[in-house]
Amino acid sequence: MTGTMTLLHLAGDVALLLWGMHMVHTGVIRAFGADLRRFLAIGLKSRWKAFLAGLGITTLLQSSTATGLMATSFIASGLMGLVPALAVTLGANVGTTLIVQVLAFDIAAVAPIPILLGLVAFKRGRRTQTRDLGRVGIGLGLVLLALHLLVAAVEPIEQARAMRDLFEVLTGEPLINIALAALLTWAAYSSVAVVLLVMSLAAAQVVTPVAALALVLGANLGNVIPQYLAAGSNNAARRLALGNLVVRGLGCLVAVPALPLLADALAQLEASPARQAADFHTLFNLALGLLFIGFLGPLAKLCTRLLPATPVAFDPGRPQYIDAGTIEAPSVALANAAREALRMVDVVETMLRTFLDALRSDDRKALAQIGRMDDTLDRLHRAIKLYITEISREEALEDADARRCSDILAFTINLEHVGDILDKSLREIAAKKVKHQLSFSTDGFEEIAAMHQRVLDGLQLAVSVFMTGNARDARALLAAKAELRELERTATENHLRRLREGRPESIETSALHLDIVRDLKRIAAHVAAVAYPILDQSGALQRSRVLAEEEALADGTPRGEPEP
Repeated sequence: MTGTMTLLHLAGDVALLLWGMHMVHTGVIRAFGADLRRFLAIGLKSRWKAFLAGLGITTLLQSSTATGLMATSFIASGLMGLVPALAVTLGANVGTTLIVQVLAFDIAAVAPIPILLGLVAFKRGRRTQTRDLGRVGIGLGLVLLALHLLVAAVEPIEQARAMRDLFEVLTGEPLINIALAALLTWAAYSSVAVVLLVMSLAAAQVVTPVAALALVLGANLGNVIPQYLAAGSNNAARRLALGNLVVRGLGCLVAVPALPLLADALAQLEASPARQAADFHTLFNLALGLLFIGFLGPLAKLCTRLLPATPVAFDPGRPQYIDAGTIEAPSVALANAAREALRMVDVVETMLRTFLDALRSDDRKALAQIGRMDDTLDRLHRAIKLYITEISREEALEDADARRCSDILAFTINLEHVGDILDKSLREIAAKKVKHQLSFSTDGFEEIAAMHQRVLDGLQLAVSVFMTGNARDARALLAAKAELRELERTATENHLRRLREGRPESIETSALHLDIVRDLKRIAAHVAAVAYPILDQSGALQRSRVLAEEEALADGTPRGEPEP
């Protein structure tokens, strides 16, 4: 086999290894993702629990990068402090070594078994979790198969002088080894895969024991790069990557001068060069974990000093008035929640106006803004919901405050539903119109615009009802809802009349027109819902719009089913 084909086979086997690990990772995430995140949250209580949580999750996911990214997302959202996150990272680093230790054994012969069992579970499993576990089995079998193929692909290198010379040049210096392995780890997003590759090269004696240990150091160092990139511009998340870099960087600085001594010591304990690389990987991360677990506080302070908090740009989805310190004063807290709900109203109003402008001008960028505004609306709704939940837990909460909690929560839920209608339905309708270059008839668009304006007017009236609790305004809001229902009926009848007349614009946009007026009526219903609790409390709300049986008989309505 030529050198080119050997390298090609080697690259393909590494790709198969990465794909198998990806299948294991995605299968575990799909089957137990929520449970793993809750398990990681338990680690917030102490640094040792955080260490064990990181170790356990990484062992299941077969990726310390995935665990690190999970911790990074927790820090970015403010759910985890830097000290427990650093402890999670230390545990994740040790977790990768357990995976390597298991895969270091020659168990390639059993590779067909997990593939077969995984395929049966994936194809025949009735439950989603069973199919996800089948994916895990297939991925595990592919990993074992890829390791076997790697060993077979590396064997010719031992006999090919040119290939051995190439590897000797590439791995001749420890610092070059570290840089090369770090780049490979960054490209593969997996230190486990790179360490396993190094073990295969060491087993075939393609690289020296000292070079193998240096490559293992590089794999550990390169694992920090994806974590740092995932943090983006969030300094709180970047501190975690910086802390991990400090830990591993100091470990590499100490280990590099001692690599020859370490190689000799490991050779005394283990004759297999592959096992030496695996054992060094374990000892290196275990030593760093035990050494730095007691110094995470100073390390966190150092990272915070090097990456201080930067002024945060205005985030429309970040609550401005919610203050956890006011929960013990329910009246103040509820006023803050109401102010935050008015911000949701502003977002909904902007979404409504943007939708009509985009519908009129076929502006794709405006439609994209609706999607982003819906994300803002969801974040505000989530913050208000959690805040209201905390307020309602107060034991001394009065009945009036409890009702206000329910009213605010119901109002924000309806606003969130309005945002979903605008984003998931009306935005898609407008996108179809733009994509297919369709146009409404003049009369049809005027009807839509008239209904749209009524919805905006109803939203403003709903704000008044929400803030003042005025029963007269509540009646007016329900009357406006009834008028809009009549507008919807009239617009539908007029549209059907234009269809019968054969107007081309009406025929092309029939489905779009009917869907828009229907969705505008749905939005009006959600907006008007704020009036019902107020009218119910004042006794002005009927239990049903259906006439009672006695009233129906008095009106001459026949009783029972009509005769055929």
